[in-house]
Amino acid sequence: MPLTFELCPGRMIGGDHPCFIIAEIGQNHQGDIEIAKKMIKMAKDCGADCAKFQKSELECKFNKKALEREYNSVHSWGKTYGDHKRHLEFSHDQYRELQKYAAEVGIFFTASGMDEMAVEFLHGLNVPFFKVASLDANNFSYMEKTAKKGRPMVVSSGMQSMETMRRVYKIVKEHNPNFTILQCTSSYPVDPKNVNLKVISEYQKEFPDIPIGYSGHETGISISIAAAVMGAKVIERHVTLDKTWKGNDHSASLEPGELKELVRCIREVEMAQGSCIKQMLPCEKACHAKLGKSVVAKVKIPKGTVLTQDMLAVKAAEPMGIAAEDLCKMVGKTVTEDVEEDDSVMPEMVKGYCKNKKC
Repeated sequence: MPLTFELCPGRMIGGDHPCFIIAEIGQNHQGDIEIAKKMIKMAKDCGADCAKFQKSELECKFNKKALEREYNSVHSWGKTYGDHKRHLEFSHDQYRELQKYAAEVGIFFTASGMDEMAVEFLHGLNVPFFKVASLDANNFSYMEKTAKKGRPMVVSSGMQSMETMRRVYKIVKEHNPNFTILQCTSSYPVDPKNVNLKVISEYQKEFPDIPIGYSGHETGISISIAAAVMGAKVIERHVTLDKTWKGNDHSASLEPGELKELVRCIREVEMAQGSCIKQMLPCEKACHAKLGKSVVAKVKIPKGTVLTQDMLAVKAAEPMGIAAEDLCKMVGKTVTEDVEEDDSVMPEMVKGYCKNKKC
């Protein structure tokens, strides 16, 4: 199968296509739909390709005791964990409202389906692709059911082993060729020593027929830019309007200025990667004309002289003569006219000189 596929309508990823940048809003909207809309608009204005949320059906994701336990964290929005999560969870109608707003703004919209019921809802919502959070990467039943729905998939791999990710690849590939795996470390914020960008290269070798990406939880943007340089075709970063807001994810999120700069830098890096063909470029010709080296006469060389290497030197010369790399081609050739000391040796002065002939 090709390394490229259509992740969203009209938007290919992989190969030479631009890196797909996901602004992970998650639940950094504080449970306020107006803040969520501001964040969607911010993601669009900063140049991200997609605004992404997290959708849960709480009774499917958690058991009763998990929802009923006390939650005394400074980040809590309620007395119990269930109260906290309910505050942050948008309704189905609110998701439809956000999806409509994203379409009006002009940015792709999706969410991580945090349980099987949430995936069913998102499938009905007709999101362009499913995001599988790291915590479900080893949930193989969930993974198979999601893959069978046929939508493109983006799978994060935090907390997992290579053996688990091999199983993920095999399960998804059997039902759905259009997916990507993201290197990820599930720590908020993650210390750079634990990012392990080299796993991107391992994934590229292990799974050569799918694009590989990166989901970052570090502070700043330099590591994510490095991931793009290493060939990550999807970059996902949490975003926020204010890092000081209540919530675990804000400290590992990018504020608008950082997101905008990340997008700018990734696009610049993509442009800089350019072509794999090494040759003199048109933009280099002015420098070459001024400073490029060519062959000159080290001594006066009379007409009819058979050239030896000690008669020749290499200098930046006016006019530019035979190229420096062709000096060895001159040895044994005969000059057809007098060449003054320090003058350029021009192609027409050397009998039998052929620029394309190897030494």
